[in-house]
Amino acid sequence: MNAINKYHTFIIAVAVGLGLLLGQIAGLKQYAEYLIVPFLMVMLFGLFLNIPVKNLLSSFSNLKFISANLVINFIWTPIIAYLLGLLLLKEHLSLWIGFVMLMVTPCTDWYLIFTGIAKGNTSLSAAVLPVNLILQLILLPVYLLLFFGKTGSVDAVILWESILLVLLVPFLFAQLTKFWSSKRRKKTLMEQKILPFFETAQIIFLALAIVAMFTSQGEYLTNNLSVLYILLVPILIFFIVNFLVSRFGSYVLKFNYEDSASLSLTTLARNSPISLAIALTAFPNDPLISLALVIGPLLELPILALVSQVLLRIRNSSNNLS
Repeated sequence: MNAINKYHTFIIAVAVGLGLLLGQIAGLKQYAEYLIVPFLMVMLFGLFLNIPVKNLLSSFSNLKFISANLVINFIWTPIIAYLLGLLLLKEHLSLWIGFVMLMVTPCTDWYLIFTGIAKGNTSLSAAVLPVNLILQLILLPVYLLLFFGKTGSVDAVILWESILLVLLVPFLFAQLTKFWSSKRRKKTLMEQKILPFFETAQIIFLALAIVAMFTSQGEYLTNNLSVLYILLVPILIFFIVNFLVSRFGSYVLKFNYEDSASLSLTTLARNSPISLAIALTAFPNDPLISLALVIGPLLELPILALVSQVLLRIRNSSNNLS
């Protein structure tokens, strides 16, 4: 993990604060909103550029692990996220939608860092990354329409247009860039310059998008500070329940420690940038949905750090017993 990404939570918090301050300057608010989606698209281009989609088939090299990953991430997690929202966020539909969007998208980057910290099987975790990415791009709009289509809050046409604009365009551009570099024998340039730059720049462009978002819509946070504690309880319950589910699945499938740690972090870490990009374009008039997706990582990253330490304690206890 490069140095700047180690401060992911701090950078997001600073971006929120800076956006709130800039929102007090007359004239900035009305222009800032036009910068949000471009910044997110550049960030997603960098994300997709660093994901080895060509290795998609290698995701299935360990059938037990990929099966557990798919069942927990794409069947169990959407169900538990929706039910937690039904129980705790029913009176706050926008936060409910944002919460579900956050929880149904598995992480595609920093979970590998925490897997490494926990001494998990990072190679196995990296192998399932391409299939997790492809499935979440396909299934996120399906989950939204399935869970919230009848509420009138989700417009199917706008949702699919958002997918095409903010996800498919940078995804295809990233694949074309990699194809061009391979054909033009620019592989060294890609590996030594372009990929490292965008690995670092992802968090920068995400932070810029958050600054622009809170510059234009910061009043919604200051007027709705209660969303912080409203979201805290379902987010904490989600991580506790999914951690226990992943541990139980690892026990049933007789995974060794390394694979079980990988499963825990693969099924806990979430992908807020992709959800945020969709939320800002599909729900432009409902900033509380986007707000939920910004608050999520502020809570998630410290939790993942704690889970990594818990897993290390489990590993050390097992080693002492043996």
